[in-house]
Amino acid sequence: MGNINDCGKPRSTLRPGAFLAVAALLLVIVACSGRARADSKLVAVPLPALAADPLQTSVSGLSSGAFMAVQYQVAYSASVIGAGVVAGGPYYCAAGNLLNANICMGQVPGVAPEPALMLAAAKDFAALGLIDAVGNLRKRRIYLFSGTKDTLVLQKAVDSAVAFFKQAGVPDASLLYLNQLPAGHALITPSFGNDCGANAAPYISHCSVGGQNYDQPGALLQHIYGRLKPPSNNLGGQLIAFKQSEFASAETGMADEAFAYIPQACRQGSACKIHVAFHGCTQSAKTVGNDFYQKTSYNSWADSNNIVVLYPQVNASVAPFNPQDCWDWWGYTGANYAQKAGPQMAAVSAMIARLTSKP
Repeated sequence: MGNINDCGKPRSTLRPGAFLAVAALLLVIVACSGRARADSKLVAVPLPALAADPLQTSVSGLSSGAFMAVQYQVAYSASVIGAGVVAGGPYYCAAGNLLNANICMGQVPGVAPEPALMLAAAKDFAALGLIDAVGNLRKRRIYLFSGTKDTLVLQKAVDSAVAFFKQAGVPDASLLYLNQLPAGHALITPSFGNDCGANAAPYISHCSVGGQNYDQPGALLQHIYGRLKPPSNNLGGQLIAFKQSEFASAETGMADEAFAYIPQACRQGSACKIHVAFHGCTQSAKTVGNDFYQKTSYNSWADSNNIVVLYPQVNASVAPFNPQDCWDWWGYTGANYAQKAGPQMAAVSAMIARLTSKP
């Protein structure tokens, strides 16, 4: 995956020469599937106001989604109580420069991201009121994961994310880091996807731990929220498509539509939790259909535990420069991309605000 040709035929917008000199540094993180979008057959409706509990919001993500989850956790640390980081690096790692991307992914021999520099930047942003106080992280719960066979985001990158959160004051008891499972670059789910060690689309895999299928969404949700009821085998809630364009313009790189899973109890007035699940590069619905938002186990855990799962979407675009459906963790939407006012950050915050508002 270090070469764009590993993804099959390049897209018409991918030009050799000058483009590859910069973008190849990023493309080692992407998953080129080449598959047509599956027809979800969902008619978009407005994202509903559910009076969800604003004090029970969490985030997670894979790859670029993991970098985004870290960004969102740090920037909105006053209201986000925990994060699941699967193959992601520390906050503001790229510092607004795509040329730093390969360092942030651990791809440069002998060089790793420097968490102390990232923490200093976060403290500076907080002092200016651009993000929430870094001290809030001392009360947050963080799950991090790096597979031993991940060839795209190497373990030293995730090690740096661990060090960032520790230096920010997250207690050891609140930080869970799993780095011994022989997994490739993927979200690990019980019953769908590639074999454990694969580094291939759709970047969802299944792995066995102690003879049991490892359920990563369940593991990270329980680390954040504590012991939960077992996942539901028969979903009783509703998966919806909604007009994400209400919250984000095309200039943000975000798709016109996004998705959410809403348990039945949340429609009936229960004060439900909210979890935001950020897909990775080339994992948007436009690229891989419903794999990420319907074939992982997030919805099963959400259904039995009154958790609304929000699946915001980013699509590939020429302007802004984002050829592979990646969340903005290097600055393609502007210099404030990692701050609360960043276009994608603010859009996700507005979606959460809708879900927590009264009907």
